[in-house]
Amino acid sequence: MDVPRGFDPTLILALNLAGTFVFAVSGGLAAVRARLDLFGIVSLAAVVGLAGGITRDLLIGAPPATFRDWRYLAAVGAAGLLSYFATPALERIKRSVLVFDAFGLGLFCVTGATKALDFGLGPVQAVLLGAITGIGGGMLRDVLLREVPTVLRHELYAIPALLGASVLVVAQESGSASPVFPILGVTVCVGVRLAGLRYGVNVPIAPSERDQDRRRD
Repeated sequence: MDVPRGFDPTLILALNLAGTFVFAVSGGLAAVRARLDLFGIVSLAAVVGLAGGITRDLLIGAPPATFRDWRYLAAVGAAGLLSYFATPALERIKRSVLVFDAFGLGLFCVTGATKALDFGLGPVQAVLLGAITGIGGGMLRDVLLREVPTVLRHELYAIPALLGASVLVVAQESGSASPVFPILGVTVCVGVRLAGLRYGVNVPIAPSERDQDRRRD
């Protein structure tokens, strides 16, 4: 399991499972809105909850950890069923789901970067794989729903993940094993993500497209 140095593996496992569950709920809700059936809802929940970590492990050359621990599959299955049966209630607390999603993003980008470093990858590759761990599932969800991935269109999502992973990688490459830096990486990622949601901050599009949007308005 990808555990930052200085942390209790049991705690990280619990946080990973919680993050997987929340990510999977977001996938299940997207499937409900797309009018998929029960199998489709559970499948899309599994994609969002697991695909980022699986993609990272395959790129590293390691057996995907989520297939070796039944608890991850149980978490995404429970999230899919919850999305199917309790969509109205989940939609009412959507803001809370987004907050938990931000914490899951922060945790996954840091643990993903940690695993990449543990397998001997360079700092740039570790930062990219940390971000992929956090955003990979959402990108695949949008592709399956025939949409341009949200992370490429609007909202601060990939950038917070890259920043959080960078904090961890820079600290470890500098020789620090202090648990302060993984926490700082998570905090930076979550803070930037929530600030983007709060203030509606988006990555700018090309100037030519902004001019066209003004003309249409």
